[in-house]
Amino acid sequence: MDATDWTVLGDEALLQKRIARLGLRLEGSSLEPMIRQLYDELTQKGLSFMPPCHLGDEWFVPVGLPAIFVPFFLVHDRLRQLERSIILEVEGETPEWFMRLIRHEAGHAYAYAYQLHRRRTWQRTFGRTSAEETPSFYRPRPYSRSFVIHLDDWYAQSHPDEDFAETFAVWLTPGLDWRTQYAGWKALQKLEYMDEVMRSLAGKPPPALPAYRVADHDCLGVKLKTYYARKRKAYEHSFPDFYDNDLRQLFDGGAEPAGRVRASDYLRRHRYQLTHAVCQWTNENRYRVDQLVARLIERCDTLGLHIKAYDPRQNLHVAAYVTTLVMNHLFTGKFKRTK
Repeated sequence: MDATDWTVLGDEALLQKRIARLGLRLEGSSLEPMIRQLYDELTQKGLSFMPPCHLGDEWFVPVGLPAIFVPFFLVHDRLRQLERSIILEVEGETPEWFMRLIRHEAGHAYAYAYQLHRRRTWQRTFGRTSAEETPSFYRPRPYSRSFVIHLDDWYAQSHPDEDFAETFAVWLTPGLDWRTQYAGWKALQKLEYMDEVMRSLAGKPPPALPAYRVADHDCLGVKLKTYYARKRKAYEHSFPDFYDNDLRQLFDGGAEPAGRVRASDYLRRHRYQLTHAVCQWTNENRYRVDQLVARLIERCDTLGLHIKAYDPRQNLHVAAYVTTLVMNHLFTGKFKRTK
């Protein structure tokens, strides 16, 4: 089969294809101009190292390797469509979103290329780094002024390496007056340090860079079906057994009298709006929230719960409950409600 024929396949047939055999390339894609934009921004800052970019299974920079991997599904509209149909959103699909993410990853690449984390001033500024990965769950302080705000979920607070990468991204963003925006913040000290360090690196190539094989890191030797099974599992691993007592407080059990509707039907009817509203105000992953609502629907069916038709308070109570579960997930890693 020609490498381009997969673009006309239905989802089920496409999921059987191995990602590495789809003939995907950054060169000539719609992503190439944005990668050039990153390089232009680095050049305008006087920096000479241009982190090489490759296709991978997600946004990441391998530990110790100053190279940026960009999700493969961003290369082609058909793959973006598949990603959206399964995961409900496409991370980095707009140019603005893409640039925010790639500036962040460029920060990691620069830290590795110049071994900046070994400097004592780096450690005093951002904290001691380690070989440990960024934790999946952390307890952010939303109103802290010790960290810049660039990506969602106060990501700079998750790990010293992420703090550096987020600060780098803010420093690099064209047209952003970070001295004014962060005036009075402790984070301004980090930005001033970043400015000082990057000025010292202007025009200087990094030390000898490690050799690597892209295939050792891109994780694209699997079928799309396997990729999405793993991705779904990663997003769903923290789903709990839902709390029947909570659902019984939200809805009524017993026989279904006239003039009332099933709670599961009510949730199905409002699923999209509920998911959209919760995601908008919590910044939680859309797929994860949608699956949470789906589990609630399933449990309401099992319990035989129903509501009063057209009760205006119901929307408020359900939205507040789901938001509570999501915020608990953000802060504790579990969808649980403490009494």
